[in-house]
Amino acid sequence: YMPGRFSLYQDLTVEENLKFFATVFGTSIEENYDLIKDIYHQIESFKKRRAGKLSGGMKQKLALSCALIHKPEILVLDEPTTGVDAVSRKEFWDMLKKLKEKDITIIVSTPYMDEASLCDRVALIQKGNIMQINTPEKIINNFTKELLSIKSKNIYKLLKDLRKYPEYRSAFPFGQNIHFTSNETIADIENIKNFLINNGHQNIDIKAIKANIEDCFM
Repeated sequence: YMPGRFSLYQDLTVEENLKFFATVFGTSIEENYDLIKDIYHQIESFKKRRAGKLSGGMKQKLALSCALIHKPEILVLDEPTTGVDAVSRKEFWDMLKKLKEKDITIIVSTPYMDEASLCDRVALIQKGNIMQINTPEKIINNFTKELLSIKSKNIYKLLKDLRKYPEYRSAFPFGQNIHFTSNETIADIENIKNFLINNGHQNIDIKAIKANIEDCFM
């Protein structure tokens, strides 16, 4: 198990933490080094450094090494990349792909929907309730409404006004755009545009897009 918050011993060195966790599970670094070498070699040059002095990405790699040192059948990761930079996040998921090839079942909780789309199966959970479980592809294919990406000069006013549109179904901000669905079988883009013009909007851009995992969750 690897919790979201760094939970190793801050005053112990990298090497001491790894040795401690190996001992707890009745094994040694040498015995299972092959399992962690791809991850551990990235921080091995800092093995004498205290864990509390490591960067976020290095702490993440040490925590994963400690969770793997006893060769578990199931690895549970609780928001493992929260607060980690984009490069370290990508490296981490590359490591998980390699671990999967070693027949380790990996269960990950994450608030990042782009990470969820990398999994074999996804459970969308809201307030403790499972809304849907399926492959990322099937979850996306189950999104049957036409999805529009809408942009105008004032995004805050745009969101408020779209939620007043007579056929409004959903509207959520995604960066500088609003992802919008209507109750119509096929959204009337011209009608939506005229509605926004009548509400004082300028530089309106509307286009149909394909839904992603985050759209399905929202």
